[in-house]
Amino acid sequence: MRHFLRLEDFTTGIAQRLSIAFLIIAASLALYQVITRFAFGAPSTWSEVITRTAMIWSVFLGVAVAFKHGAMISVDVIQNALPPRLGIGIYLLASAGSLIFFSVLLWQGYLMTMRVIPQSLAALDISIAWAYAALPVGSGFILVAVAASMVRAVQGDWLIARNAEDLE
Repeated sequence: MRHFLRLEDFTTGIAQRLSIAFLIIAASLALYQVITRFAFGAPSTWSEVITRTAMIWSVFLGVAVAFKHGAMISVDVIQNALPPRLGIGIYLLASAGSLIFFSVLLWQGYLMTMRVIPQSLAALDISIAWAYAALPVGSGFILVAVAASMVRAVQGDWLIARNAEDLE
């Protein structure tokens, strides 16, 4: 499991760096769009499309980072009100639901990306598949992060149980 958690640290680190890069691109191009539209009265036709695509990529890659750090909406109130083992069980059940959802999203996102390859982004001669590819790629990163969070939860539960036995 240690190797898997190291792999997840590596992949989530890549997702985080890429998410930040896409966010910087989106913010920079949005500023460029505002300047060309309002300062020069000649709006750019391509910057809005790339800004939107960069934001999509940033969000899908950033979700993996959010899962790793436990920043997604969770059932903390219910989980904390239950005995520790039952709370971990609820957490694992919710995480299993996330694994199912993002597995379906990965597959359907892949199929959708393949279907739109012939279509171009507005104002650009680039396939719209580059925008749609955020779904399967981001879902892949998310699946690894969710699985690792489940492993960490089980390891944490095991450590709590082991410490409780040592105290007895």
